[in-house]
Amino acid sequence: MRLIPLPSASAVGRWSARYIACRIREFAPDAQRPFVLGLPTGSTPLDTYHQLVAMHQNEGLSFHHVITFNMDEYIGLPVSHPCSFRSFMERHFFDHIDIQPANINFLSGEASNLEQECLRYEALIQSSGGIHLFLGGVGHDGHIAFNMPMSPLSCRTRVSTLTEKTRQANARFFNDDSQAVPSQALTVGIQTLLEADEVLILATGSGKAMAVREAIEGAVSQLFPITALQQHPQAMIACDDAAVSELKVKTLRYFESLTINDNIHMTDYTQKTNPS
Repeated sequence: MRLIPLPSASAVGRWSARYIACRIREFAPDAQRPFVLGLPTGSTPLDTYHQLVAMHQNEGLSFHHVITFNMDEYIGLPVSHPCSFRSFMERHFFDHIDIQPANINFLSGEASNLEQECLRYEALIQSSGGIHLFLGGVGHDGHIAFNMPMSPLSCRTRVSTLTEKTRQANARFFNDDSQAVPSQALTVGIQTLLEADEVLILATGSGKAMAVREAIEGAVSQLFPITALQQHPQAMIACDDAAVSELKVKTLRYFESLTINDNIHMTDYTQKTNPS
């Protein structure tokens, strides 16, 4: 697990967008060899999406040969509902870039057979060549996608029951009514995430500090699903100052030292994303 310490939430958005853009450009996707990108919803990746849209509009970053798979979707919420994850992604990202509609993939929370829907999604990921880069967030309790604490670390795309704290955290999207938040969702599994070539997790705010501490300094445990990414050879967490506040000083200093001269070219990304 690699930590990318950054000074602010906006810096996390800028850096992560530049990193994704760099990966797409280096890959040079075409119709026969598309770049496959996994995506989350929620407030944390919003700045990343806005930055990617700006790069598309101002720098010619193309998503024409990018295939996307979203992490999750609420069960029983109509696609047209403004709080569905499909609506969220269209509103904040897909409607503003040149991605082909046929290349956008979502789980269907309205499927008549949810088990078959999960199998379909896994098969579709495999037939697309697997995920090259999975962008994600982390919950206050260490959940990734909708894999709640105590989820099997070997699980694949499946039905997940949301904890009450997670529903409360998501209530801000439902007029602050936690009871309006669906109690279940379809989610990619932890093993599905681990099979991506790269995983980039975003963590901002003091509410994510405990999850970041466990991810970096804790043991691999079902109690904190994010810790499973310690087993991934190319997993990173990009954090702001508040999200690293519970790390040991020597841990933080170690990762800060790695950004000076390494293969992630941190200085290059910082210079490109510095608004000054």
